[in-house]
Amino acid sequence: QVQLVESGGGLVQAGGSLRLSCAVSGRTFRRDTMAWFRQAPGKEREFVAAISKSAGSTQYEESVKGRFTISRDNAKNTVFLQMLSLKPEDTAVYYCAATFKGWGTEVDLGDEYEYWGQGTQVTVSS
Repeated sequence: QVQLVESGGGLVQAGGSLRLSCAVSGRTFRRDTMAWFRQAPGKEREFVAAISKSAGSTQYEESVKGRFTISRDNAKNTVFLQMLSLKPEDTAVYYCAATFKGWGTEVDLGDEYEYWGQGTQVTVSS
């Protein structure tokens, strides 16, 4: 069974940084496309970033381009989200997701992902 466990969330001031981690177990990590989504209270789940199996392709939501970087270490079965210049509007629960499907044009859709973590809270104060 595939399991995803997020960590690295916390409380930071606006302009600060955090690095989220997602540890994957239960299958060959290098075969999965990985993504981060987030959900703020009372709002719909939102795509943040995705990375292909070999890290050759990435995609970002417009509001985080230039500030967030998604990466992966296949040897350690871990995907990361480095977040810089954090803003209060980045406050949300961040979820890691995985799919065995290949990289395509719909990596920003939550329905494309087969496995999800339980989330880690990110709070950015003003």
